[in-house]
Amino acid sequence: MTDMETTDETPAARAARFRAEAAARGIPAAEVEAYIRTARPAVYLAPDGPGPVVALTGGNPPLPEDAPAPSAAFVAAVDCAALPPGATDLPLPTQGRLLFFADPDPGSGAVVADAVRYMPAGTPLAERPVDPDDGPGTYRRARLDFCFHQWSWPWRDEDDDEESQRAAELESAWSQVVGWRPHWRLQLGGEPVLFNWDPVEVARDEVPLPVADGDEWTLLATWRGGDDCQELEAGLFHWVIRRADLAALRFDRVYVYVDAF
Repeated sequence: MTDMETTDETPAARAARFRAEAAARGIPAAEVEAYIRTARPAVYLAPDGPGPVVALTGGNPPLPEDAPAPSAAFVAAVDCAALPPGATDLPLPTQGRLLFFADPDPGSGAVVADAVRYMPAGTPLAERPVDPDDGPGTYRRARLDFCFHQWSWPWRDEDDDEESQRAAELESAWSQVVGWRPHWRLQLGGEPVLFNWDPVEVARDEVPLPVADGDEWTLLATWRGGDDCQELEAGLFHWVIRRADLAALRFDRVYVYVDAF
């Protein structure tokens, strides 16, 4: 099955084929269902992907004329209308653009009031030139296309050999069904990839939510800096948000964490 065919398949159909593949490998049904219950859908964007253009990264940020200057470097502008409906389990807007900002500061984590900005559809935007001597700097320009829609799973402890073997067999069965995920540059939703620390857990520890709140921190997006970010050899930029804030299009409490090695 090709990547484009995978993007058109419903989650129910994909799960049914996964169950059949796992059963053919002799994996107990209880383990398969437990694996499915922990899955979260995510969208992956990459240069020259087979789908439509979804995001532009780097360069000068597209902002309204009267918008305040960003406090961090512009990372990406995501066209929400270009995302397939229901591609993630996040309450993302269906129109307009989400703009992401972050500085290449490894190991740092903080709530940043303007790390994500939402621009409703129809908002007049123009590139805001960044003064290299008095600004947050810029990343290399790139175009990111829709390339893959796939479930993702929480990070697993590789020190547990038996658990790792079970997880590897389940992941192999899943990849046999949908194909291997390409080298993506921007992820929306799903579970975070990481070098060192889980950014969602870091946000939970650093900014605990009231017990009676009933809300939760969740991964909004991850960007692989790669060659577009000359300051870091390998960096993962994470934006973590409360689900209720995302649903309300409130972005002044986004937690930004930069992981690198």
